[in-house]
Amino acid sequence: MSTLLDNNNHPSTENTTPKIGFLSLGCPKNLVDSERILTELRTEGYDVVPSYDDADLVIVNTCGFIDSAVQESLEAIGEALNENGKVIVTGCLGAREDQIREVHPKVLEITGPHSYEQVLSHVHHYVPKPVHNPFLSLTPAQGVKLTPKHYAYLKISEGCNHRCTFCIIPSMRGDLDSREIGSVLDEAKRLVAAGVRELLVISQDTSAYGVDVKHRTGFWNGSPVKTSMVSLCEQLAKLGVWVRLHYVYPYPHVDDVIPLMAEGKILPYLDIPLQHASPKILKLMKRPGAVERTLERIKRWREICPELTLRSTFIVGFPGETEEDFSLLLDFIREARLDRVGCFKYSPVEGAAANELADPVPEAIQEERYHRFMQLQQQISAERLQEKMGKTIAVIIDEVDEEGAIGRSMADAPEIDGSVYLNGHTSLKVGEIIKATVTHADEYDLWAEAL
Repeated sequence: MSTLLDNNNHPSTENTTPKIGFLSLGCPKNLVDSERILTELRTEGYDVVPSYDDADLVIVNTCGFIDSAVQESLEAIGEALNENGKVIVTGCLGAREDQIREVHPKVLEITGPHSYEQVLSHVHHYVPKPVHNPFLSLTPAQGVKLTPKHYAYLKISEGCNHRCTFCIIPSMRGDLDSREIGSVLDEAKRLVAAGVRELLVISQDTSAYGVDVKHRTGFWNGSPVKTSMVSLCEQLAKLGVWVRLHYVYPYPHVDDVIPLMAEGKILPYLDIPLQHASPKILKLMKRPGAVERTLERIKRWREICPELTLRSTFIVGFPGETEEDFSLLLDFIREARLDRVGCFKYSPVEGAAANELADPVPEAIQEERYHRFMQLQQQISAERLQEKMGKTIAVIIDEVDEEGAIGRSMADAPEIDGSVYLNGHTSLKVGEIIKATVTHADEYDLWAEAL
């Protein structure tokens, strides 16, 4: 069963206040869209409730990137219809209205991704805007957040200019559309003032930030600031919190952020989706294919910043992938020794150019290659973590209970990477950043003693 989101930070006004149920699916970029819609709803005086029965209307923010996500979204829409009956759909899958209508013709309205104004307009139509008393229902300056108080996603752009053959994001979210740098930095400042200790910078292509506006100069705090990833990182570094970069396409200027990491200005962490290592497969994917250059850059990055953590994702079983291609991928993994790796078996996505490619890889071979890949990476991950034994690391605390605390090191992004377990340390506070000595490691996680 899907879980509706709730906003527990604000008291309900009275029984007649209109109530909205909200379900957010998909990636952190979708989560930021949900936060924006929820902030507007709360500002207008609507209550956000965690029960289908209590809601006057349910909004489902969908994902449509791969088939499994489409199926999950369709099932969530169906559940909302069965449990409530009044449903508005938005998000990536909303760009394919016919597909939704074919399965769920009773959906009230459908909009595509980042269609905030349309969603609110539809809500107003079916559940009229309440008479809002701001003294009874306050929305915080940072807006409604769906993450814990101590970290937040900072989305810097929409869309993507690349045309990877396995991806349909540009058809759903459009080409790159960078936010004004002053607006991004204002939001970051508000979040930090509200208690956020870690900013996770996200977009479809973070390193392309500003390309669409020719890296024009904006202004923040009365000073000129270039609209670029490097300038953004330099300004975020002044806020005194952890800054973590996600979805960084390996442009040459990515080299320029490594010294900032070495100087401790932003976290020594790069999330670069490389996808494969066979030049032939990369060409079929329409991805950069200079694998030797990638290895050289990784070596140089680590020389500049030895503490650098590298995360990446790869696809196995892409159409046309031979055993030789897969062996090249394994060779790359052995040499690159990436810290954090995600692996996906290729699956066709409706509308993706890769669907037309020849020589699809049978499911059984995909499965076998996936397990070989993950077995190798698990070994590498375990060896990389063993290197941390006895070292003192910084840890941000995510949870505390009667058994101790659970946190993350600079090498760990929330929900996708490992954890640091601090058994017995029950007096630590969520959001606190402490120093700890590593005492044990397995394939993905660390155990440590707080200093």
